[in-house]
Amino acid sequence: MFHCPSGPLSALQGTLSLLSGKAPDVTALRDPEQHPPPTRHPPVRSPGPPLPPTPWIPDWVQGNSWRSEASRPRPGGSFHSPWDLGCCSGAVAEPRVVHGRGGSMPGLWRQRLPSAWALLLLPFLRLLMPAAPAPHRGSYKPVIVVHGLFDSSYSFRHLLDYINETHPGTVVTVLDLFDGRESLRPLWEQVQGFREAVAPIMEKAPEGVHLICYSQGGLVCRALLCVMDEHNVDSFISLSSPQMGQYGDTDYLKWLFPTSMRSNLYRVCYSPWGQEFSICNYWHDPHHDDLYLNASSFLALINGERDHPNATVWRKNFLRVGRLVLIGGPDDGVITPWQSSFFGFYDANETVLDMEEQPVYLRDSFGLKSLLARGAIVRCPVAGISHTTWHSNRTLYDNCIEPWLS
Repeated sequence: MFHCPSGPLSALQGTLSLLSGKAPDVTALRDPEQHPPPTRHPPVRSPGPPLPPTPWIPDWVQGNSWRSEASRPRPGGSFHSPWDLGCCSGAVAEPRVVHGRGGSMPGLWRQRLPSAWALLLLPFLRLLMPAAPAPHRGSYKPVIVVHGLFDSSYSFRHLLDYINETHPGTVVTVLDLFDGRESLRPLWEQVQGFREAVAPIMEKAPEGVHLICYSQGGLVCRALLCVMDEHNVDSFISLSSPQMGQYGDTDYLKWLFPTSMRSNLYRVCYSPWGQEFSICNYWHDPHHDDLYLNASSFLALINGERDHPNATVWRKNFLRVGRLVLIGGPDDGVITPWQSSFFGFYDANETVLDMEEQPVYLRDSFGLKSLLARGAIVRCPVAGISHTTWHSNRTLYDNCIEPWLS
C-alpha cells in the first residue's frame, strides 16, 4: 500500500481501490484435460523382497519440473513454466523380466532363433529399428520475463507455450513480483526487487540469459542493465515499452488520474509525491522539458539526460548487453507516441523524431549510438497488434522474438 498525504492524492487512492487486485494464481494455468499428470508405472517385481518404488523427479529440478495443483511459486517469487516437462513428461516402463523354470530343447528352440540365422539377420536389424531422434543442438539459454503495468505472470501463459514448443527444455522464469496494483510502486523500488530475483538466475547461467520485458517492464529491465555491474544478458527484448517516455491520454491514464489530461498531468507527475507512482517516473511532457529534467527521478537518469555520479558506470554496464531487440507498432493504442518503443519521441511541436535524431542518441549519453554502431540493435515494427496482445501473438513471436532466443 502507498502512504501519501491527504488532498488530491486521497482521491487518487480512491481511484486505485477500484482497480483489480492480484492476478489469479499461476497454478491455474494447467488444464487437467490438456496436461494430465504423468502416469506412474508400478515397479518391476523379482523374486525376493519387493523393490522400492521409483522415486519421483523432485520439483526443484530446473527445466524438468511438473507443478501439481497444490504447488506454489518458487522462492524469490519466480515461476517456472508448467509446460517445461523436458524428458520427464511421463515415467518409462521398465522391461519385464520373465522368470522361467527350465524346459526342453524343443521349447528353447521355439523361443530362440538358431545362432546362424541370427548372424545372418544382424545387418537388417538397423532397418527394422526406429530411427533415433535427431540430437539436440545444445541447451538454450534461460529466459527471464518481466511483466508490465497491472500485469502478472498469468498473462504470459501463451508466450511460455511458444517458447516450450520452439525451444524445448528452455528454463523460463516469469518473475512474479509487483503484480497488479503493486506495479504502481516507484520504479527504483521495483528495480531493486527484480535485481534480487534475477541475480541468482544469472549466476547459474554462465553462458548468459535472455530478457523479455513487456511495456513498463522494459524500463525496469533497462535500469537493471545499468545498475548490474556483472550482468550477462545476451538478448534484451523490449516488447512494446515506452523507452523514451509516455505522453498520451490512454485508458490507464483515465483510470489513474480521472480529473487530469495529458496537458496538465505534469502538475501531478513532476511533484515529489507524484514521483512515488511508477507511471509518473516515465511521464515525459515535451512542452515542459525543464520540469521533466529537474523532477524525473527515473527516466531522465537512465537516459543520461541529467548528470549524476553513476552515469559513466551505468553506461558501461548497459553496453555489456549482447543485443537490443525493439518491438512495437502503430496500432498499439497505449504507448504514445508508439515510436517511443524505438526510442523515438515528440519534440516541442509534437513532431515525432526518430531515435537517430534524439539528443540522447546524438550525445550517446547511455550507449545507444554505440550499440547501433556495432550492429547490436534490432528493430521489429509490426502493425495490427494492440497493446495487450503483444505477448500472445504467435506470428509476432515467430518473427520478432524466437530468432533471438538462441
